[in-house]
Amino acid sequence: MSDAMAAAQAIHALWDALADIEMSRVERGRNALLEGLCTLIDAQNASWVGAVRMGDAQAGDPVSGWRVRITHRLHDNTTLQSAVREQTQTLDAGSVDLSVLRNVSYAGTWRTHRLADLVPPDWFDGDYYRNYYQGLGWVDAIWAGVPINENTEIYFGLYRGLGQPWFSEAERDVVAHALRGLRWFHRQQTLGHGLGIGATPLTELERRVLSGLLAGLTDKQIAARLEMGTHTTHEYASRIYRKFAVPNRSSLMALWLGQTVTD
Repeated sequence: MSDAMAAAQAIHALWDALADIEMSRVERGRNALLEGLCTLIDAQNASWVGAVRMGDAQAGDPVSGWRVRITHRLHDNTTLQSAVREQTQTLDAGSVDLSVLRNVSYAGTWRTHRLADLVPPDWFDGDYYRNYYQGLGWVDAIWAGVPINENTEIYFGLYRGLGQPWFSEAERDVVAHALRGLRWFHRQQTLGHGLGIGATPLTELERRVLSGLLAGLTDKQIAARLEMGTHTTHEYASRIYRKFAVPNRSSLMALWLGQTVTD
């Protein structure tokens, strides 16, 4: 069997596995995708980043209003969390590294790049690579951008550890193929995290209530699962409907399934 055929079979198996996960299990689906991508290209860690374009972008903003709103890592620790906070604060302050600028410049298009595809060779001698890649134990990364709509995108980062070979063009293309066939999945993930529906995404508790709503549980059953009062659960459900601009649970389900929402 050729390498290309083996990669295609592995991608199809990943797609099938994701399709078997209940749509309400947003975090389980996200982590299954990240784990599957790491297995496909022998990456050691992966990140899922939700970004939105703010409507009040300032003139001269180097990233045209794009801001990170949610970051999840497959394998997390305090060092990575600190690095993400530093990078987010730097971005919000308007200081943007070339690798980020190049990635954001493709906003609105499906794209997959290795670091070497985004930056010139001398970038790897700079502080950003030294601090946020080598300093965190990574030698290389693949970054993929998935546009959801004109104001919402998902970024995937896949990292290979120090001492490993750099990613090849073929491995980059495997990631591109795997992600491009999952448009339905990316849309559900975006909805499940509350991206693109307001100024802020869903809170952790709102996401848990949303999971119960999508699983068909009653407010009373959700309350029991989350150990909260039924009235409080109802208030959270109503807040979720308002954030998604739908009147009720049936309209929320229609939105989730990509159907036309009617009052």
